[in-house]
Amino acid sequence: MNVRIIFAAALLAPAAALAQTDTASVWTLQDENAALSAQRPRDHFYTNGLRLGWASPEVLVPSLPFGDGPSRLALSLFHRIDTPADTGAHRPAPHDEPYAGVLMGEAGLITDTDTMRIMTTLGLGIAGPSAGGQSVQNWFHTVIGHPCAQGWHGQIPDTPIVEITREWTLRRPLGTFGSLQADILPAFSLGLGTLRDDIQLGATVRIGQGLDADFGVARPRFGLNGGDVFRPVRPFGWYVFAGLDAQAVGYDLLLQGSPFRRGPHVSALPAVGEAQAGFAVIAYGMRLTATYVLQTPEFRGQTGGLHQFASVSLSVRF
Repeated sequence: MNVRIIFAAALLAPAAALAQTDTASVWTLQDENAALSAQRPRDHFYTNGLRLGWASPEVLVPSLPFGDGPSRLALSLFHRIDTPADTGAHRPAPHDEPYAGVLMGEAGLITDTDTMRIMTTLGLGIAGPSAGGQSVQNWFHTVIGHPCAQGWHGQIPDTPIVEITREWTLRRPLGTFGSLQADILPAFSLGLGTLRDDIQLGATVRIGQGLDADFGVARPRFGLNGGDVFRPVRPFGWYVFAGLDAQAVGYDLLLQGSPFRRGPHVSALPAVGEAQAGFAVIAYGMRLTATYVLQTPEFRGQTGGLHQFASVSLSVRF
């Protein structure tokens, strides 16, 4: 009798695991833009980042080198624009951030447990004229009736991008306050490649309802990134959050230029900090997030104090 019970349990265990597998994929559209901040001028430094992402349904793969738990394949396409503080000058100042466009595709693996998310990503792309930063920015400015940037002829030259990143985010409860939950998300990330070499350490505190649905809001590199994947745990979930991170930067292509060819560059600072705050709403199979970011100077001689920009994303489950 005991043998029959054990045999039946062995047959039912895979079915039970599959029943818990999330079969929905997640599509995300995200934009980060300095024009959404209260700072002037509107277009300067990290000006805009536009990202389209997709994450597959869960696949149960045991004993992965990236961690144990349900895993998803993640793909994204990212476009970024950086400009100096004065985009009206025909000849950019030699000690201001260079013009740069970035176009990069990313493929990675997201592995979740109840208390941790691990993301490993490989990015391939190009920085320079072939990324189309000048065309995108000046086309959009023409559409909205704003003056076009004048110094794109001085942007960094074409440079291939190969970038590997690894990100860990923990989820630790802080307690409940009536119907509200609170938690903290300590995070650590490591990036290595031709775009940026860095180490980042930070944490986010959240309060709301349905916090187990995700590991915080998504951000393109560089910043605290909880990822695109969410899994609703109640019909209507929401939270507000605030986070801090510190980044040790060994190399930044967008500031220092390619080490193998001459081009515009500035002297990058070895440490950068960010503070961010915002909210997320999860309902009807969608997650809407809004984040406001304050960033310390990234290079010597940077003007304007803290750089400010906003990030908005919409993720939809299918």
